Amino acid sequence: MTKNLQNLRKEYLYQPLMEQEVNPDAILQFQSWFEEALNSKVDEPNAMVLSTAGLSGGVSARAVLLKGIERGGFIFFTHYGSRKGVELAANPDAALTFLWKEIGRQVRVEGRVRRISRKESIAYFQSRPLESRISALISPQSSVIPDRSFLEALREGAVLDINGQEPDCPVDWGGYILKPVLVEFWQGREFRLHDRIVYRRVGKHWVTERLAP
Repeated sequence: MTKNLQNLRKEYLYQPLMEQEVNPDAILQFQSWFEEALNSKVDEPNAMVLSTAGLSGGVSARAVLLKGIERGGFIFFTHYGSRKGVELAANPDAALTFLWKEIGRQVRVEGRVRRISRKESIAYFQSRPLESRISALISPQSSVIPDRSFLEALREGAVLDINGQEPDCPVDWGGYILKPVLVEFWQGREFRLHDRIVYRRVGKHWVTERLAP
């Protein structure tokens, strides 16, 4: 198995990422790349790994979905009582990682996270499919449960309780926005000489630098 893993190889034959060609604004550059990912039929281009850490310093990571790029930040939704929610309440510093392997690209984002308004959370919740809203309503996310049937029983009970009515947005569920202080754009290149352009937030402006691969 170890030898097989060592032999896995892929050559990255993509166009270069040059400093003079990128947008001076990191968010606009991300939006440009995101549009290219969409046009290239990347599978779930809004999937991103969210990394958080509690006060103990232990890091945890999981894949979530980007649901908005607004006010200079990245928006996602989850349960406030989930592990990520608890860790963000204790330590708002977090990171996002996008991997678009179909086009040989990766984006890393570092910044601070805060909750968005309750009004915005409710508006997004109400836009979701009914089944998704019911799941958010009943799931004690990140809590230990006895088995699958326990979860399904909670869902069946919720369906009976709402009796065809629109479920309300749970008070322990809502959105977050990550305001970046660092954004790195990685483009795979031939011979492992990859292009890495990093944006660092300095006051109200972005400063760009090239990193060695």
